[in-house]
Amino acid sequence: MRRLAAAVLTLLLGACAGAGAVSEPWRGADGGWTPAAAEIREIGLGLPGGAQLAPGVRFAGGIQIVAPRGHRLHGLSDLKLAGEDMVAVTDAGDLVRGRLAFDRRGRLAGLSGLRLRNLTAEDGRPFPTKADGDAESLAITADGELIVGFEQTPRLWSYGLLDALTGRPAPRAVPPVPPGNEGLEALAAGPEGLRAAAEAGGVWDCRPARCTAVTPPPATPPAVADWRITGMDRDPAGGGWFVVERMYREPIDMRARLRRMDASGRLGPVLVTLSLPSTTDNFEGVATTAVAAGTRLYILSDDNDNPRQRTLLLAFDLEWREP
Repeated sequence: MRRLAAAVLTLLLGACAGAGAVSEPWRGADGGWTPAAAEIREIGLGLPGGAQLAPGVRFAGGIQIVAPRGHRLHGLSDLKLAGEDMVAVTDAGDLVRGRLAFDRRGRLAGLSGLRLRNLTAEDGRPFPTKADGDAESLAITADGELIVGFEQTPRLWSYGLLDALTGRPAPRAVPPVPPGNEGLEALAAGPEGLRAAAEAGGVWDCRPARCTAVTPPPATPPAVADWRITGMDRDPAGGGWFVVERMYREPIDMRARLRRMDASGRLGPVLVTLSLPSTTDNFEGVATTAVAAGTRLYILSDDNDNPRQRTLLLAFDLEWREP
């Protein structure tokens, strides 16, 4: 039955992928970056029935990043935007950057100039193990500072300006989250500091020297089969945040949804839900930007370098606002 379920999942997830093309190579100055080749395939929402969009929300294109097994482009666990560049981290301690491409209607249609560079420990050396480099979240401040959140051993480290990264990160205050896979999972920059969330629950506002609880962790952490926050970004219209949540129930029920969070940590109505038989996967990252129609949200999935999962980047345009 497990083999059958895996086969069914593979067929469903692959049902709507379009033809792909190799990403245009990056030709910039080195700066510690290494060009990365990948096949980029356009993708839609797949079969009807599993994708539910609230009034005022529309799908704005999607792509799949396809790389050979074992490649460093797997395991992308969060993203933010720097202009039209996607900036992502991986759960093996890499930083990934690439330029988004759009079709004539402004929908997401491609990704070019992909490149990678290692994140480093405080001593400037590579992480000794994958667990040490388990980057699960990132934030880019208004000044262009890159801050990365690590989960297995909870840390928030500043790597300086995105366009002039330092090899010796500076530690910042970190929320009191547990180590391991229940810890720091979501991070975003706001006008007065950072907002962070743990997979086991809890939301904090963090300045460089101190984190203050907005929503304390629940007495009983959510189960894997419950909805959990896995990514966060600032609402570009101000006054709130957008989060992506994930839920997994064995053997093949993987779901994701988008919601808005207000300043007090309260979550609003569901804006997007993704589940089978439509396109879905292990979505862990979200990034937002202002567009002419309102707000565009990008969500990114972590494929865990698992052949039955995919690295997907989907876009949604949001006109709807809470009353």
